[in-house]
Amino acid sequence: MDSIFCYRNTDIPDTSSGLLQGRKIATQPNIPVAGWPAEAGSQALAGFKALEDATVVERLMQNGVKIAGAMHMSEFGFGLAGSTAGLAIAQKAVDAELMLDLAGEARLAAARAGVWGFKPGYGLVPRVGITGLIPSMEACGILGKTPGDIRAVLQVVAGPDERDFSQPDQVPPDFSSGGVDPKKITLSVIDEAIKTLSVQDHDAFEEEIEELKKAGFSVKTLSWPDYALCLTVHRIIGSVEASSCAGRYDSVRYGKRAPGAKNWNEMYLQSRGASFGTLLKSYLIQGAFFQFERYAAYENACRIRARLVKDAEHLATQADVLVFPVQNAAASDAPETLADLYEQFVHTAHANITGCPALCVPPSAVNRPAVQLVGPKNADARVMALGEHLFKQRKGGN
Repeated sequence: MDSIFCYRNTDIPDTSSGLLQGRKIATQPNIPVAGWPAEAGSQALAGFKALEDATVVERLMQNGVKIAGAMHMSEFGFGLAGSTAGLAIAQKAVDAELMLDLAGEARLAAARAGVWGFKPGYGLVPRVGITGLIPSMEACGILGKTPGDIRAVLQVVAGPDERDFSQPDQVPPDFSSGGVDPKKITLSVIDEAIKTLSVQDHDAFEEEIEELKKAGFSVKTLSWPDYALCLTVHRIIGSVEASSCAGRYDSVRYGKRAPGAKNWNEMYLQSRGASFGTLLKSYLIQGAFFQFERYAAYENACRIRARLVKDAEHLATQADVLVFPVQNAAASDAPETLADLYEQFVHTAHANITGCPALCVPPSAVNRPAVQLVGPKNADARVMALGEHLFKQRKGGN
């Protein structure tokens, strides 16, 4: 089995036209390409092949893209266990990759591989055909060698699909490359986020902030008192949505049927027990608990989420773009529990809760951390323009 690809496309036709003519892009098996394995990293879909292209895949191929293959992925894209996202770009096998970002996966994968990674604002990129898990928080993330590569993909895949009822009724932003004047842009760090860092990580993050100041940006500190609630809110709401979404994998409509069951209920329980891994089963059980035993807690989490969204809107009136860390150095690379897994998302889950666009920026020097630029809703073009400005500046451009 390929160390990067779980499925490699050996039949890539020459394309003579299109905005992205000749570019190679990799996907994950939860972003279907017709006729390819579409198991989404789970035994629940073992042996399943996609019946049609996801909208994003269809739009890419219509614009000359060559789909190079599908990457190894975690179960339903939740976390990065077993994922090879970012490695095909790092090894120059493709120009960009598509992957689902449920709580920060695309940005964490980009930081791990030392590439650029973008989570679009909620609803900008249609999810039609994608095998999702947390509908109100997930977005089709894009990884690229440069922010220009990501922008080129966005120009093609962004925009309404009449079959996606979750998309807001709005005109997609203009992603044509625009200039950035640092003197006219205010960046901000969140005090409560910075205080979670260890002394060493804090110092390294501050070095990246100093680079932004040297580049001419004004950087100030703002407070988000409820920032610490983001992880808990995501965990409660996300698990309930995941539990509902995974209900379809009952071995009747989807998934493999466990042998030896004496009745329908036994077949259902045995099949689901065999279909999901330990971490995902824990997540689904937690979601069922909040859905059926502690529904008041779920309702409260939804109310807090609405408050967090308003907080993000208020912060946007005080700064153009927020700057956060990406990786949590204290988190385990091989999480064994949900608590361990969510520790990886300490600095990323807030963007999924609020639906804001977020761009992972590789470090400007060795032994420094990646940072993420988080814009307000509908500011995807602004965030990408800022990323391209930083990229050109690092390369010595104007």
